[in-house]
Amino acid sequence: MIARRSGAARAVATPRHVALNALWLDPGRSAGTETYLRALVPALRRTLPNTRFSVVTTRRGAAGLIADGWSDVHAVAADEGQRARRMLAELVRFPRTGEQLGADVLHSLANTGPGATRVPHVLTIHDLIPFRIHTLRRSSEAVLKRVVTRSARHAAAVVAISDATGKDVVATLGVDPERVHTVHNGPGRPPHAQPAPAGVVRVRLGLSSAERVVMLVAAFRRHKNQEVLVRALALLPEDVVLVLCGPEEPYLDELRRLALQLGVAARVRFAGYQPDDVLEGLWGLAACAAVPSLAEGFGVPVLEALGRGVPLACSDIAVLREVGGDLPHLFAPHDPTAAAAAVTAALADRRTRDEGPAWVAGRFSWDACAQGVAEVYKRVLCTSH
Repeated sequence: MIARRSGAARAVATPRHVALNALWLDPGRSAGTETYLRALVPALRRTLPNTRFSVVTTRRGAAGLIADGWSDVHAVAADEGQRARRMLAELVRFPRTGEQLGADVLHSLANTGPGATRVPHVLTIHDLIPFRIHTLRRSSEAVLKRVVTRSARHAAAVVAISDATGKDVVATLGVDPERVHTVHNGPGRPPHAQPAPAGVVRVRLGLSSAERVVMLVAAFRRHKNQEVLVRALALLPEDVVLVLCGPEEPYLDELRRLALQLGVAARVRFAGYQPDDVLEGLWGLAACAAVPSLAEGFGVPVLEALGRGVPLACSDIAVLREVGGDLPHLFAPHDPTAAAAAVTAALADRRTRDEGPAWVAGRFSWDACAQGVAEVYKRVLCTSH
């Protein structure tokens, strides 16, 4: 049985020094894993004020963190575009660097890390999507699967960011469930303090004041399943407009062609990357949000919507039910008619505006996440001695 870890410590050993593997970091493009790093590490420093936390990362990663005021950051000569060198750095350079720095715990923050290590190693697994859905080239996918499996099986502990992901780790990777610990993420990034005015957002994205906005923030990747929303749009009233924000990838071209074929291209805004103030302004004017994913490890966009009181339609998969409770309007992720019905229900939803923020605030925080991770550190130290 997978253990859910609360913030209450049950062990006495506290790490003196934790080395954090962020050798995957490419600032501005690392999406959810970058949010995890930037939110969790400050919370860990608050939770364990007498523990030193050193971040081992790429050259670009180090430059970005240092520019943002981070200290105790150590660069390794490997960047995200240099896949072979970066993977070698994770497998070999990271544990060596951690030992040289004097760390008594190593923590890899994003799915991949070293195999056997002399210092106890904790691995956070966000999802195992590449094990079920093809999102990479076959050769890259095969290497990734081997590295993830080896790292998880040899880690002193695996942190899974949801119960659904934890069960997947046990079933897919064959990891002893006693070494898998569920520690929920916090609610993504906090709302931007100065959102762009609604009028500015409408002009920027070509939206009229009469149009009702359904928004989605996600990379343009097949498992994010924007396709079902484009197909559903043809079944929704003419005043409903779909705004898709996120890093642009090849799947975007397929979606553009589909929108033209269905005659809804004028009602889809392929907005690409948008700065935080514009995204916050878009949340403010959205009539509802949608998360149609075929698979997720956690579902931060669900919490970002609910935390702002934005009604939500999302795919009926276990992890989104776990994170969203009974607030989202669910639909079968391959069914455009069901998706259109869920969006229609979300557009008429008044409950979420009152109950969504309370749901998120009462169950998810980065401080609680840090407390759960800190307990895992203490447990691996106890069992390693």
